[in-house]
Amino acid sequence: MTRNVIGVVLAGAVAAALFGQPAVIQAQTPSSTLGTVQLSRSVVADGKPLAAGSYSLRLATDSVTPVTGQGAENAKWVEFVQGGQVKGRELSSVILSTEVKEAIKGTPPAANSAKVELLSGGEYLRIWANRGGNHYLIHLPVG
Repeated sequence: MTRNVIGVVLAGAVAAALFGQPAVIQAQTPSSTLGTVQLSRSVVADGKPLAAGSYSLRLATDSVTPVTGQGAENAKWVEFVQGGQVKGRELSSVILSTEVKEAIKGTPPAANSAKVELLSGGEYLRIWANRGGNHYLIHLPVG
């Protein structure tokens, strides 16, 4: 009987190691994390409401269909994570650090950080993340 219990425990440990491991791998990793932002207002992300609050931003693994004339690397889905759960997502424009001054007015965030700006007119929040030589820009309607 003791042998059967040990066998069941070992089988459970092996199953946990095999099936539990992918969940750990899919968790937020430093390479996919763009930073943490504080949204001062409720916004609309991907057509759905997103409440004001603190969110961790991470790159999603979903592919993006490129716009004519642009490569797939010019846009990425970004997830808004709060309490370990994805609360929303939005498409970001990706600009290389070497091109950002030509493309956008304003001071970029420091390397490996993000900032939130209320744009002129108060109708949009811009989230600007700077990570790994890329700038990720997300524009969200205030709602």
